[in-house]
Amino acid sequence: MNIKDALKFCFLVLLIISCRNKEAQQEPSANTVKVEYYSEAYRPQFHFTPEKKWMNDPNGLIYNDGIFHLFYQYYPEDIVWGPMHWGHATSEDLIHWTHKPIALYPDEHGYIFSGSAVLDKQNTSGLGTKDNPPLVAIFTYHDSDAEKVGRKDYQTQGIAYSLDNGASWTKYEGNPVIGNDGIKDFRDPKVFWHDETKQWKMLLVAGDHLQIWNSSNLKEWEKASEFGKQQGAHGGVWECPDMFELQIEGTDETKWVLLISINPGAPNGGSGTQYFIGDFDGNTFSSDQKSNRWIDWGTDNYAGVTYNNTPQDDRIFIGWMSNWTYADDTPTEKWRSAMTLPRNLGLQKIGDNLELISYPIENFEKVVTKGSKKEVAIEPAHKEVIPYKGLQQSDLRFTTSSRDFQLVFKNQIEEKLIMSLDPKRSEFLIDRSRSGKIDFQEDFKNIIKMPVDNLPNGEIEFRIITDRSSVEIFINKGQYVMTAQIFPNTDYDELVIANTSDVLMKLYDFGIGEVEGVW
Repeated sequence: MNIKDALKFCFLVLLIISCRNKEAQQEPSANTVKVEYYSEAYRPQFHFTPEKKWMNDPNGLIYNDGIFHLFYQYYPEDIVWGPMHWGHATSEDLIHWTHKPIALYPDEHGYIFSGSAVLDKQNTSGLGTKDNPPLVAIFTYHDSDAEKVGRKDYQTQGIAYSLDNGASWTKYEGNPVIGNDGIKDFRDPKVFWHDETKQWKMLLVAGDHLQIWNSSNLKEWEKASEFGKQQGAHGGVWECPDMFELQIEGTDETKWVLLISINPGAPNGGSGTQYFIGDFDGNTFSSDQKSNRWIDWGTDNYAGVTYNNTPQDDRIFIGWMSNWTYADDTPTEKWRSAMTLPRNLGLQKIGDNLELISYPIENFEKVVTKGSKKEVAIEPAHKEVIPYKGLQQSDLRFTTSSRDFQLVFKNQIEEKLIMSLDPKRSEFLIDRSRSGKIDFQEDFKNIIKMPVDNLPNGEIEFRIITDRSSVEIFINKGQYVMTAQIFPNTDYDELVIANTSDVLMKLYDFGIGEVEGVW
């Protein structure tokens, strides 16, 4: 090879290397994208979050043809609430999610507020065929212009349908299907098929109470009844209703459960979701419940609803992991808000009470690498200190008969998340006043309290799941539940267990599981 040819060869090699470098810069590998994307401060690793911008209520929870759909309130232009769309994601196991294009955009009738989705198996709506039945989304239209000029009829109900399992949606040309004769806060339709009456049922909230509507075709609706004007918590507006039948564990008896979210008026301030246990005759829901009951006593589980059309008729719940008191102010920069872990709901008789049980779905176990289990014994007024670098992304479990102890999650800069069981007050408490960033809203530092006055005697399970910016607590397999956001400045890496009683404390089957990221 002469000098001229050698120079040409060197130039060609340099050109190829340069092009490959540019391609590498322009098209980073999927692994690189994942690392960069989920290394953002406070980004959960195994809870659903939007890729970017604002998210709130879960909507349209529906299973069909092997796919779980999660729609959600979404504003694609900012990380604070704005004109609502329906965002969309899908999953085969409710743990690993795939982001999809926006499903529903605002139109001439208004923003797209919360709602539900059904599979119209018999094509009662005529929007599909019997061979290809439609998915039908039912949602609230919010006309902001009408609201601004002082009208009260600015919320109506609309529908849209999909013939390709949620990949694309067409809005019904006859929208709105339910108008408004002057009710402020008239929204959040939850629809389900009722076999006994062969009708569709729609739950709507109307200010401070529930309305139930009937339809044979999802397009024409007639009001049947009301519930709740004199029952339940009324500290704020009622929102996001849901109703379903559950069998009482260990019996052949069933009862109906009604979920109602309320904001403000939750027991620890701001947003929360109450429930009623009662009966439904096809038109009217009734309950003799006297006290207010809450599906989650933490500050950060709101607007939760359950899936329609699940494979084994499981009642699977997902909530928005935030609180309207500070939702616009939490310290994230590219995205805002996450969903709770999906939870199975059930009914159990515990003591004299019928309790709604809420516990993580079994599929979550697939991403937990369980640590070795052991017995931990702690003398009165003593502590056990356990260093653990993965504490910020973990699944801690143990059983104990003790009712007097404290758990402290700590980091190297002495930030602390403190959880304690107080037998004198029969309360479980979360203290996040020194947990990390708390100054974005004055109420965030308040101690969160949960009464636990109906715990059975003997050993019970405690399960605490952390994921970067959240903690979810399940006591006695979900009899008592708390969910709270946390924003430590560096990861917790030490667990301190304090025996605050005057007798020996034993923890059985104690183990900390590592939870893998699923994105």
